[in-house]
Amino acid sequence: MVMSAPVPSPLDVAAQLLTLLTDSTTEPRPDQQLEALTLAVAADLPVLLWGEPGIGKTAALTQLAQALELPLTTVIASVHEPSDFSGLPVVGDDPARQGVPLAPPDWAVRLVRAGKGLLFLDELSTAPPAVQAALLRLVLERRIGSLQLPPGVRIVAAANPRASAADGWELSPPLANRFVHLQWTHDHEVVVRGLGGTWPRATLPRLDPDRLPQAVALARRAVCGLLSVRPGLVHRLPENETGRGGAWPSPRSWEMTLRLIAFATAAGSSRDVLSLLVRGTVGDGPGLELLVSMDRMDLPDAETLLADPHAAVLPERGDLRQAVLDGVVAAVRRRPEPARWDAAWTLLVRAVETGAPDLVVVPATTLASLRREGWNIPPAIEALAGAVSLSRRADRVAAAVASGGPKSEAGR
Repeated sequence: MVMSAPVPSPLDVAAQLLTLLTDSTTEPRPDQQLEALTLAVAADLPVLLWGEPGIGKTAALTQLAQALELPLTTVIASVHEPSDFSGLPVVGDDPARQGVPLAPPDWAVRLVRAGKGLLFLDELSTAPPAVQAALLRLVLERRIGSLQLPPGVRIVAAANPRASAADGWELSPPLANRFVHLQWTHDHEVVVRGLGGTWPRATLPRLDPDRLPQAVALARRAVCGLLSVRPGLVHRLPENETGRGGAWPSPRSWEMTLRLIAFATAAGSSRDVLSLLVRGTVGDGPGLELLVSMDRMDLPDAETLLADPHAAVLPERGDLRQAVLDGVVAAVRRRPEPARWDAAWTLLVRAVETGAPDLVVVPATTLASLRREGWNIPPAIEALAGAVSLSRRADRVAAAVASGGPKSEAGR
């Protein structure tokens, strides 16, 4: 007698369909947001993802945990009491002698047993102030009651802007200053490929062992160099409530910034990724100042260029090249000598030959004003005359067009 196969129930068929819909794969794909997130996770710094509802923050954390082979523990901060994070008091037989210990929640115990994991604190901006205060010790010291989370646990949180959060609160300044704030936005191509079953692959950055000492030295020199000349940036609490709930500079956040610079340098990350991390730690203004100062750290010395102008290698980026040329003219102003004046003109010629001629207009005009009586006019000036004249004519045309003037200005 042939037994017929059991007919699957409608729910069994539905389960099969759901399994097929959730089946997906990953691919290596450049993603600055994801790279910044994995760098901060590797640096063992708490990260806070800001984004509108439905943008994919939770999905990104789920995929990150799978890629890093870390068990994911999700805690909805807004539905918990302060005691859930500070520990629940347990009264023993003799509290007067033994005290009252604080028992940790079950999810914290599971993380300790696993020895590693990704703790995801969701809906942080809808947690009331009392819960945010209880989270301070968890985020900074990794302690819940009397329980210490193991070093293998990483903390990532997510929040919606107050305008789009249900009964949202601004983050308290002490809690906000403990996070690396990353703005999470969607990429159209990533979403389309992901819905088709292929998502970007999250991987921890590959740190070059040979670059570790140099990375630490660079990070310390960058942060300490900026704060030495800008002491007001060491600690600057924003005046408005919204600013205090985001990234702002403090000794704590500068220490985090230093760590992120070292990790990004050792990993060979791009400047765009470093910008996301730095601005997400100390804020846009101080972060951009730091990035600019780091750019200038690697600029060639003006005196070295003047000593051998024919062998000079100028930066490719226009803003950095402009800074170098301005520095050369400033060096001649500080110590005006005929040979140095001639060398500066040679450098300006090289700048015209290898880049945009408009960058030399201001330095050339300033350098010409430094000429002393008896100094011969170098032949290099003739090579610059056409470029400077053309650049000025283009400026006049642009100004005439902007003011609605006659286009015939181009022929004057």
